[in-house]
Amino acid sequence: MKEEKLFTKRLGEPVDGDEVSLSDAEGNILLRDVVLFDKLANFNRERIPERIVHAKGWGAHGEFVPTKDMSKYTLAGLFTKVGKKFKVLVRFSTVAGGRESADTVRDPRGFAVRFYTDDGIHDIVMNNTPVFFIRDPMKFPDFIHSQKKNPVTNLADPNAQWDFFTLTPESLNQVTVLFSDQGIPYGFRYMDGFGTDTFSWYNARGEYVYVKYHFISEQGLKNIPADEAERIAGENPDFAGEDLRNAIDRGEFPSWRVKVQIMTPEEAKKYRFDPFDTTKTWYEEDFPTIEIGRMTLNKNPENYFNEVEQAAFCPGNMVPGTSASPDKMLQGRMVAYTDTQRYRIGVNFNRMPVNSPGTEVFNYQRDGALALNPTGKINYYPNSYDDVVFSKRVKNVPPGVTAPVKREAPPIKDVDFVQPRDRFLAFDDGERGRLMDNIAASLGQAAKKIRYRAAALFYKIAPAYGEGVSERLKLNLREVRRLSRLTQKELEYATK
Repeated sequence: MKEEKLFTKRLGEPVDGDEVSLSDAEGNILLRDVVLFDKLANFNRERIPERIVHAKGWGAHGEFVPTKDMSKYTLAGLFTKVGKKFKVLVRFSTVAGGRESADTVRDPRGFAVRFYTDDGIHDIVMNNTPVFFIRDPMKFPDFIHSQKKNPVTNLADPNAQWDFFTLTPESLNQVTVLFSDQGIPYGFRYMDGFGTDTFSWYNARGEYVYVKYHFISEQGLKNIPADEAERIAGENPDFAGEDLRNAIDRGEFPSWRVKVQIMTPEEAKKYRFDPFDTTKTWYEEDFPTIEIGRMTLNKNPENYFNEVEQAAFCPGNMVPGTSASPDKMLQGRMVAYTDTQRYRIGVNFNRMPVNSPGTEVFNYQRDGALALNPTGKINYYPNSYDDVVFSKRVKNVPPGVTAPVKREAPPIKDVDFVQPRDRFLAFDDGERGRLMDNIAASLGQAAKKIRYRAAALFYKIAPAYGEGVSERLKLNLREVRRLSRLTQKELEYATK
């Protein structure tokens, strides 16, 4: 028997869990969850100065034009002032590699959009996939560690990658996307962007709805086969960035149609999937997309470091009329993103032109590196000297905590396999074959017990899925079927 190790914080205090955040039944995370914020704060400071994730990136400037007045749902001018041009900055990226990694690796692509509005900066930080690997921010540092290089060998570690995936089976919806044809886009112009997180909108009457963002490429979707991507990585690791820059220089300005899905709070309570679970989508037949605008990129950066590398995005940058939701991943990201920018660039990162809203800024925050303090002796509030007012347009929705607070992971259920099953069955035979080929090429490098655990989970998704992976890895299909009938906990125990 292995010696038990008591899990603690960095100063030795025992903790009651390390997989889920302290939250109420509606998914609201509590600020007093010091275990979560200690973990995220430590993670944000692991490396300097490049981003821990999304280190390799490219950017461009452009404009967003609203085409539909959404004032029925939101008071944000960004989505109500039809025809008005809003400046935007977009940063595209890969996720796991460092700044000198190749653009054509199998990896999700970041798709961060900054809107410069009359009410300040509004950021939508997206990926090119509609779902994510995890649904609780407590798991994020562990997820990234499992996908990065092994701390001993400094080499890629398929064992760690697939160990994490199979111990976190809610990730298999995203895994199915990642190892499909969609896993390696042809540059950035030929891919869509998805908010993944669930946000809230509220109107002038204080009524709120939940929304998901979709940016649909007008260039269409185009992907690169795995062998071709490997060749390009060797010949031109900056392929995607060069493609984007050259297209804009030629006047072939890439564009995206911006759409949203809208769900009412009443619909959220009854929906067949947890609407705040980032490992799942809202089916479009249930909640059709509504086109609300168009985004075009038409100007390349004049100084990459100033305009792209120092850009500091955060999904918590939201203008009045927009807000958070019980989406746990969103709540964690709203804190972690700005915190890592303070560490990566400095506490006054907002002084960089690319991070300046272009509107008047007033508060009593002072000092720190790169500070440009205003004149005057008043640096506190309340005070008897300045006439300060606060916006009545800003509302925090949805309503606050109304249920008992607990740190409890939702069990893995059959519903967690529904969406990857639908996704797999929607592929044609060729797409399914390539998906399973790609998985086998990666999973085949992992330990035998992990190969069996993964094959059993794929079999739970769809028998043909599990059988195809098993055949490619020369696994005993009878054993795979036996393992597929176990619960997640039993499966983990059987494949330790």
